[in-house]
Amino acid sequence: MLLVDSHSHFDVDAFDADRADALARAKAAGVLAQIVPAIDAAGWPALRAACSTEAGLHAAYGLHPLYLPDHRPEHLTRLREWLQQERCVAVGEIGLDYFVESLDRHAQQVYFEAQLELAREFDLPVIVHARRAVDAVIATLRRIGGLRGVVHSFSGSEQQAMQLVDLGFLLGFGGPVTYDRAQRLHRVVGSLPIDHLLLETDSPDQPDSQWRGHRNEPARLPVVLAAIARLRNMSPESIARATTDNACRLFGIRMDPPGVSASA
Repeated sequence: MLLVDSHSHFDVDAFDADRADALARAKAAGVLAQIVPAIDAAGWPALRAACSTEAGLHAAYGLHPLYLPDHRPEHLTRLREWLQQERCVAVGEIGLDYFVESLDRHAQQVYFEAQLELAREFDLPVIVHARRAVDAVIATLRRIGGLRGVVHSFSGSEQQAMQLVDLGFLLGFGGPVTYDRAQRLHRVVGSLPIDHLLLETDSPDQPDSQWRGHRNEPARLPVVLAAIARLRNMSPESIARATTDNACRLFGIRMDPPGVSASA
């Protein structure tokens, strides 16, 4: 099975000591492509360097809402320049986070909308973070319009999921779906149209239930795949084919057996 990890922070320092080994483990598990979103402007050069070493690592550039204190208005100008000059598959990770109360919501909104406008201008998909802020994200996406992308690590309701589907967005699911207590998430995964579903790990965060307490990595993606296959009463092979096709379509990448991944 050929798998795409649609959300992996494979560039961060948690992988500095064994990035090559982690990549080998991912490939051995069938994970032949990873979408690697940025978190802040200072990290863009390292992200570019990490993705340049392997055809299956695909960079996205953006300003993550959790790192709001590090962002500056001039970083939006820099982002425009990076989108013009660098090879990337999306604008991300961007969005809204209402879970951390100290993060200024108005400032988050300003950065979010500015980056959505850039994505629309450059005809790129967006990778959206929406923690305790799904309704606000939906309202913003609807207001800006002309967008496509994924809301990663989706944790909202079935109704919110269908609103995003109606907007043409995909939803990403990772480690949290493997936990027995995640009943609402299980219902969403079970009812979502298959062409709007993506697999992710969010490495090095959000490990699956069998790996809790450990650093997450892309090689764990088959555990997520197996959980989703059970919830949907489908074969893992069918889920793998569908989600890989979805990722390739959204991000404009190509999966070439027996292990070559390249930008289309």
